[in-house]
Amino acid sequence: MSGRARWVRAAGALCAALLVGTSCSAPAPQDSATAAVEDLLERRAAAVLDRDEAAYAATGRPDDEFDHLAQVPLGSWEYRLTRLDRTRAGATATAALAYRIEGHDRAPVTVRRTLDLTHRDGRWQVAAERPAPDAGEQLWEQGAVTAVRGERSLVLGVGQGERRLRRYAALADRAVPAVQSAWGRGWPGRVVVLVPDSTQDMAGLLGAAASAYQGIAAVTTGEAGGDGQAPADRVIVNPESYDLLGDLGKQVVLTHETTHVATRAHTSDATPLWLSEGFADWVGYRGTGRTPEQAAPELHRAVRAGRAPERLPDDEAFGFAGDAGRLARAYESGWLACRMIAERHGEAALVDFYRKVGAHPRRAGAVAGALQDVFGLTPEAFTREWRDYVRRALG
Repeated sequence: MSGRARWVRAAGALCAALLVGTSCSAPAPQDSATAAVEDLLERRAAAVLDRDEAAYAATGRPDDEFDHLAQVPLGSWEYRLTRLDRTRAGATATAALAYRIEGHDRAPVTVRRTLDLTHRDGRWQVAAERPAPDAGEQLWEQGAVTAVRGERSLVLGVGQGERRLRRYAALADRAVPAVQSAWGRGWPGRVVVLVPDSTQDMAGLLGAAASAYQGIAAVTTGEAGGDGQAPADRVIVNPESYDLLGDLGKQVVLTHETTHVATRAHTSDATPLWLSEGFADWVGYRGTGRTPEQAAPELHRAVRAGRAPERLPDDEAFGFAGDAGRLARAYESGWLACRMIAERHGEAALVDFYRKVGAHPRRAGAVAGALQDVFGLTPEAFTREWRDYVRRALG
């Protein structure tokens, strides 16, 4: 099926509105197979949302995912059929799955799915459901999900004991007010943390190779530049790296990632990574008493060796698959830039600068315009100040 798509709702009635495509041609007429598969997906969605195991089994061959979802507090679960390809055994359906976690997601998270369908005795059934090509896995596909609610957090884990997940929730609960103190309260003030079983599983959630996340303690996924209706971000922890950190390091990392959740609506394509990552590190280290030498060891070594940076790092320097030392220096450079702004111009000015950069319609001119508006500085003058600050702080 092409040129036409419908939401298949767990709540009941079919969606009346059709997605508008870019083609000027009229949508293809709905055939009986399409209608039957949409009905199948509607019943499957309703069974998941209602926790009706018998109704779920009636939609296809039983699998473990229904049980794995038992503790996930779902607020909605819907399929949108986007393509139906008939095969000798039945059909292959391509669909968008939109789901919302109750109390956390302001709008559904949408992921692409592939479903193998069989057609026997006049009935369509799901033989298998999996991520679409190049799409990431969902946590419940990796095993039974254990859910722990904190005061300001929801932690979902696979292969983790409840006691361990409660420690993550405690860290997340401390991170939220720390971020509110620095950034403000103009965000929901809640965070969803996913804890898979391994680095390999973390990469599976992100649809990437595990080698890209070796040594990375956590990442945050989400929609940059959201309008306030974007779904809540997911902080995904790499337990193999995160658990090697000390207590302070664990808190800094989770506060850093929570900062990304809070600032998401004001982070756009105009925001360079040195600012978004540097600001998140600034919030993470704020109030910890860590000195520049302690928080920026790689950059400290470079400065002492006569290799002080001449300019702020570009986005490529933040690639996880690159040189680990270069990556560390990039983060540390961004942190020191934000630390310098907060010290010399005040924390409120740093927040204002961040928001103005993100509000710019494009990357070109965003930083220059905000530097002039907030500090009365040119990019060249700001770079000179930052360069001198780094040398004094780490020399």
